[in-house]
Amino acid sequence: MRTRVRGWRWRRSALRRRSDVVEAWALLAVVVLLLAGAPLAGVTVGCRVYDDARARAAAQRAERHRVAAVLVEDAPAAVTSPTGRQPSYQVRVGWTDPGGGSHTGLARVAAGARRGEHTHVWLDADGRRVGPPENVSAVWQHTLMAGMSTAGAVVAVVVGVHFAGRRVAARRRLAEWERAWERTGPEWRPHTP
Repeated sequence: MRTRVRGWRWRRSALRRRSDVVEAWALLAVVVLLLAGAPLAGVTVGCRVYDDARARAAAQRAERHRVAAVLVEDAPAAVTSPTGRQPSYQVRVGWTDPGGGSHTGLARVAAGARRGEHTHVWLDADGRRVGPPENVSAVWQHTLMAGMSTAGAVVAVVVGVHFAGRRVAARRRLAEWERAWERTGPEWRPHTP
Protein backbone atom coordinates (compact mmCIF):
# COMPACT_ATOMS: atom_id res chain seq x y z
CA MET A 1 0.00 0.00 0.00
CA ARG A 2 1.36 3.37 -1.00
CA THR A 3 0.65 6.62 0.77
CA ARG A 4 1.41 10.08 -0.51
CA VAL A 5 2.54 12.86 1.72
CA ARG A 6 1.60 16.19 0.20
CA GLY A 7 4.26 18.85 0.19
CA TRP A 8 7.03 16.48 1.29
CA ARG A 9 9.54 18.34 -0.86
CA TRP A 10 8.91 21.53 1.13
CA ARG A 11 9.30 19.97 4.58
CA ARG A 12 12.58 19.37 6.36
CA SER A 13 13.52 15.73 6.23
CA ALA A 14 16.65 13.62 6.32
CA LEU A 15 15.51 11.96 3.08
CA ARG A 16 14.91 15.22 1.24
CA ARG A 17 17.68 16.12 -1.16
CA ARG A 18 18.56 19.46 -2.68
CA SER A 19 17.32 18.24 -6.06
CA ASP A 20 13.88 17.62 -4.51
CA VAL A 21 13.66 21.27 -3.41
CA VAL A 22 14.83 22.52 -6.82
CA GLU A 23 12.26 20.31 -8.52
CA ALA A 24 9.48 21.61 -6.27
CA TRP A 25 10.38 25.26 -7.01
CA ALA A 26 10.62 24.48 -10.73
CA LEU A 27 7.16 22.90 -10.68
CA LEU A 28 5.75 25.97 -8.94
CA ALA A 29 7.36 28.21 -11.59
CA VAL A 30 5.90 26.03 -14.37
CA VAL A 31 2.40 26.27 -12.90
CA VAL A 32 2.67 30.06 -12.57
CA LEU A 33 4.00 30.41 -16.13
CA LEU A 34 1.27 28.18 -17.54
CA LEU A 35 -1.58 29.81 -15.64
CA ALA A 36 -0.45 33.43 -15.85
CA GLY A 37 2.47 33.80 -18.27
CA ALA A 38 1.01 32.07 -21.34
CA PRO A 39 -2.33 33.93 -21.27
CA LEU A 40 -0.58 37.22 -20.54
CA ALA A 41 1.80 36.72 -23.48
CA GLY A 42 -1.13 35.79 -25.74
CA VAL A 43 -3.15 38.85 -24.73
CA THR A 44 -0.15 41.17 -25.09
CA VAL A 45 0.69 39.94 -28.59
CA GLY A 46 -3.00 39.86 -29.53
CA CYS A 47 -3.43 43.53 -28.50
CA ARG A 48 -0.43 44.59 -30.54
CA VAL A 49 -1.57 42.60 -33.60
CA TYR A 50 -5.10 44.01 -33.22
CA ASP A 51 -3.79 47.58 -33.23
CA ASP A 52 -1.56 46.89 -36.25
CA ALA A 53 -4.34 45.10 -38.16
CA ARG A 54 -6.84 47.89 -37.46
CA ALA A 55 -4.35 50.50 -38.66
CA ARG A 56 -3.60 48.44 -41.79
CA ALA A 57 -7.33 48.02 -42.52
CA ALA A 58 -7.94 51.75 -42.04
CA ALA A 59 -5.06 52.54 -44.42
CA GLN A 60 -6.47 50.12 -46.98
CA ARG A 61 -9.93 51.67 -46.71
CA ALA A 62 -8.40 55.12 -47.23
CA GLU A 63 -6.35 54.22 -50.30
CA ARG A 64 -8.68 51.75 -52.04
CA HIS A 65 -11.95 52.53 -53.73
CA ARG A 66 -14.66 50.41 -55.26
CA VAL A 67 -15.54 50.84 -58.93
CA ALA A 68 -18.54 49.43 -60.78
CA ALA A 69 -17.70 46.82 -63.41
CA VAL A 70 -19.68 44.95 -66.08
CA LEU A 71 -19.26 41.26 -66.88
CA VAL A 72 -17.77 40.76 -70.34
CA GLU A 73 -18.39 37.01 -70.34
CA ASP A 74 -20.74 34.53 -68.66
CA ALA A 75 -19.75 32.74 -65.47
CA PRO A 76 -20.06 28.93 -65.43
CA ALA A 77 -23.46 27.63 -64.38
CA ALA A 78 -24.25 26.86 -60.77
CA VAL A 79 -23.61 23.29 -59.66
CA THR A 80 -25.24 21.41 -56.86
CA SER A 81 -22.97 21.10 -53.88
CA PRO A 82 -23.36 18.74 -50.91
CA THR A 83 -22.72 21.69 -48.59
CA GLY A 84 -25.31 23.90 -50.32
CA ARG A 85 -22.75 26.63 -50.99
CA GLN A 86 -22.56 27.96 -54.50
CA PRO A 87 -19.06 28.42 -55.87
CA SER A 88 -17.77 31.65 -57.32
CA TYR A 89 -15.70 31.96 -60.46
CA GLN A 90 -13.23 34.42 -61.91
CA VAL A 91 -14.52 35.93 -65.15
CA ARG A 92 -13.46 38.83 -67.34
CA VAL A 93 -15.04 42.17 -66.45
CA GLY A 94 -14.65 45.70 -67.77
CA TRP A 95 -14.62 48.99 -65.85
CA THR A 96 -13.84 52.64 -66.30
CA ASP A 97 -11.32 54.21 -63.95
CA PRO A 98 -11.90 57.67 -62.41
CA GLY A 99 -9.70 59.23 -65.12
CA GLY A 100 -12.01 57.90 -67.87
CA GLY A 101 -9.78 55.04 -69.07
CA SER A 102 -11.36 51.71 -69.95
CA HIS A 103 -9.88 48.51 -68.47
CA THR A 104 -10.59 44.79 -68.36
CA GLY A 105 -9.51 42.16 -65.89
CA LEU A 106 -10.67 39.20 -63.84
CA ALA A 107 -13.12 39.47 -60.97
CA ARG A 108 -14.73 36.85 -58.75
CA VAL A 109 -18.49 36.58 -59.32
CA ALA A 110 -21.24 34.17 -58.29
CA ALA A 111 -21.86 31.06 -60.35
CA GLY A 112 -24.38 31.60 -63.14
CA ALA A 113 -23.76 35.35 -63.52
CA ARG A 114 -24.47 36.52 -67.09
CA ARG A 115 -22.73 38.89 -69.45
CA GLY A 116 -23.83 42.49 -68.89
CA GLU A 117 -24.53 42.08 -65.16
CA HIS A 118 -22.87 44.48 -62.76
CA THR A 119 -20.26 43.75 -60.08
CA HIS A 120 -17.51 45.72 -58.37
CA VAL A 121 -13.72 45.76 -58.44
CA TRP A 122 -11.32 47.43 -56.03
CA LEU A 123 -8.61 49.81 -57.24
CA ASP A 124 -5.73 51.48 -55.44
CA ALA A 125 -4.71 55.15 -55.82
CA ASP A 126 -2.71 54.29 -58.98
CA GLY A 127 -5.66 52.52 -60.61
CA ARG A 128 -4.24 49.00 -60.16
CA ARG A 129 -6.54 46.11 -59.25
CA VAL A 130 -6.29 45.15 -55.58
CA GLY A 131 -8.34 43.07 -53.20
CA PRO A 132 -10.97 44.60 -50.95
CA PRO A 133 -9.77 46.17 -47.70
CA GLU A 134 -9.67 43.93 -44.66
CA ASN A 135 -12.92 43.85 -42.74
CA VAL A 136 -13.52 43.57 -39.00
CA SER A 137 -13.70 39.77 -39.05
CA ALA A 138 -10.29 39.54 -40.77
CA VAL A 139 -8.81 41.86 -38.13
CA TRP A 140 -10.20 39.65 -35.36
CA GLN A 141 -8.98 36.49 -37.08
CA HIS A 142 -5.44 37.87 -37.20
CA THR A 143 -5.71 38.94 -33.57
CA LEU A 144 -7.02 35.63 -32.25
CA MET A 145 -4.60 33.52 -34.28
CA ALA A 146 -1.60 35.58 -33.13
CA GLY A 147 -2.71 35.51 -29.48
CA MET A 148 -3.49 31.80 -29.43
CA SER A 149 -0.29 30.92 -31.31
CA THR A 150 1.79 32.94 -28.87
CA ALA A 151 0.11 31.38 -25.83
CA GLY A 152 0.57 27.91 -27.36
CA ALA A 153 4.24 28.61 -28.08
CA VAL A 154 4.80 29.75 -24.49
CA VAL A 155 3.11 26.60 -23.19
CA ALA A 156 5.23 24.41 -25.49
CA VAL A 157 8.48 26.10 -24.44
CA VAL A 158 7.64 25.98 -20.72
CA VAL A 159 6.58 22.34 -20.82
CA GLY A 160 9.60 21.39 -22.95
CA VAL A 161 12.04 23.14 -20.61
CA HIS A 162 10.29 21.56 -17.60
CA PHE A 163 10.61 18.03 -18.99
CA ALA A 164 14.23 18.61 -19.96
CA GLY A 165 14.91 19.88 -16.45
CA ARG A 166 13.19 16.86 -14.93
CA ARG A 167 15.40 14.54 -16.97
CA VAL A 168 18.52 16.35 -15.80
CA ALA A 169 17.26 16.28 -12.21
CA ALA A 170 16.52 12.55 -12.43
CA ARG A 171 20.03 11.84 -13.75
CA ARG A 172 21.60 13.88 -10.95
CA ARG A 173 19.41 12.20 -8.35
CA LEU A 174 20.43 8.75 -9.61
CA ALA A 175 24.10 9.81 -9.52
CA GLU A 176 23.66 11.06 -5.92
CA TRP A 177 22.04 7.78 -4.92
CA GLU A 178 24.85 5.84 -6.62
CA ARG A 179 27.49 7.81 -4.70
CA ALA A 180 25.58 7.34 -1.43
CA TRP A 181 25.31 3.61 -2.05
CA GLU A 182 29.04 3.40 -2.74
CA ARG A 183 29.62 4.83 0.74
CA THR A 184 27.01 2.75 2.60
CA GLY A 185 26.86 -0.39 0.46
CA PRO A 186 29.93 -2.10 1.96
CA GLU A 187 28.35 -1.88 5.42
CA TRP A 188 25.34 -3.89 4.26
CA ARG A 189 27.22 -6.68 2.51
CA PRO A 190 27.98 -9.79 4.51
CA HIS A 191 31.56 -9.97 5.68
CA THR A 192 33.40 -13.07 4.54
CA PRO A 193 36.55 -14.13 6.34
